[in-house]
Amino acid sequence: MSELLLKHHAPDAAGLVHRVTPASAGWGHVGFELWRLRPGQSVAQATGVREACLVLVGGRADIEAGGERWRGLGGRAGPFSGPSPCSVFQPCHKEFRVTATTELELAVCTAPGGGSHAVRLIPPEAVAVSSRGRGSNVRHVRDILPESEPAHALLVVEVVTPRGNWSSYPSHKHDRAALPEESLLEEVYYHRIHPPQGFALQRVYTDDRTLDVAMAVEDGDVTLVPRGYHPCAAAHGYDLYYLNVMAGPKRIWRFHTEPAHRWLLAG
Repeated sequence: MSELLLKHHAPDAAGLVHRVTPASAGWGHVGFELWRLRPGQSVAQATGVREACLVLVGGRADIEAGGERWRGLGGRAGPFSGPSPCSVFQPCHKEFRVTATTELELAVCTAPGGGSHAVRLIPPEAVAVSSRGRGSNVRHVRDILPESEPAHALLVVEVVTPRGNWSSYPSHKHDRAALPEESLLEEVYYHRIHPPQGFALQRVYTDDRTLDVAMAVEDGDVTLVPRGYHPCAAAHGYDLYYLNVMAGPKRIWRFHTEPAHRWLLAG
């Protein structure tokens, strides 16, 4: 199994399913956790020198963060049943607690923090929704924490790719600090499939093919993109959702499209 593919498994007693740290991934910025909590279970953490975006992928929760409190946040059953999630941005050197009030799927996205950013709620209506591509390359984007909104390092976005379509395509990469043409960003994909018995495919590869990995992705899997191009394809009959978490030295998303496939952007 590729070290870039983290397979879904049952949560532990605390509710933790996935944990990616800079140390475990072998990089410097992105952290990611996925929790599945029963009603009444909580996750409590201090952010330390990192900032966090708490994304309610599905279910409801009460959240205390940086002295603020919100009750009954969320509500969509899952990523395929509602337009946008409810999220909370948490700056560094703060504490948060998330308590599930229903079955809860919680993503904790982290990166190095800094600055004087405030704790804030990101309600569904504040999430910009758009569609990209055409034909079998159409996908639907929900910008939870884009570079236009305050944060130090984190970029967080949801994408739903209809069944049989491609996504993160034509193949692009963002692994060089070469602004304004390209930015250096590490990336995590948290995948969900609907119906859940389906699968998707993702390839991560570089121009010189020193990295070239093709992965069969199932419901609940996580993939890591330390560098290189990283297109996805949803199998016929199955919709693909992924939550992207990106961070790097500069909080700017500028990508380089693989030259061999640029003709697909014409017209």
